[in-house]
Amino acid sequence: GWTEDLSAEWRLGALEPLHPARPVIHVSWFEADAFARAHGARLPSEREWEKAASWDAAAGGARTYPWGEDPAVPGLHGNFDQLERGTADAGGYPAGDSPYGATDMIGQVWEWTASTFAGYPGFVAHPYREYSEVFFGQGYRVLRGGSWATRARVATTTFRNWDFPVRRQIFAGVRIAK
Repeated sequence: GWTEDLSAEWRLGALEPLHPARPVIHVSWFEADAFARAHGARLPSEREWEKAASWDAAAGGARTYPWGEDPAVPGLHGNFDQLERGTADAGGYPAGDSPYGATDMIGQVWEWTASTFAGYPGFVAHPYREYSEVFFGQGYRVLRGGSWATRARVATTTFRNWDFPVRRQIFAGVRIAK
């Protein structure tokens, strides 16, 4: 069976240095929200996040990726597919910028939004009802953007994730809105 050992110290191999030019990670929704408010800002809604990531005013529509319709290329469009094995300096992938000039919208860190996890109008759970619908209305908050560990093939401007707001999600960070 299991025994409790309160004298042990646990680490993941080594202490990681902090890099001031990289996004903060491992924060809860509450910490992200407090950070935004402390800076006179707020977390973006899911709808605001998606517009900043995908809306192309010149084309009059949304893009699949911030840079357009071409599939993601790790190292060119962003930090995903475990390219860096962690976060990289912010703004280091300008080919992945959105038409609004927003950097790192896909890859780097999942970004907490102000939105609770629910279905969009007209939502139909197909083919994996167990991966979404059963979690609606359970207090989860939405994360958008994918992290450095997210596979490029799913890292689109519409891909959604969710977690409990109290959990310090290891791949989660913060983007603020004014």
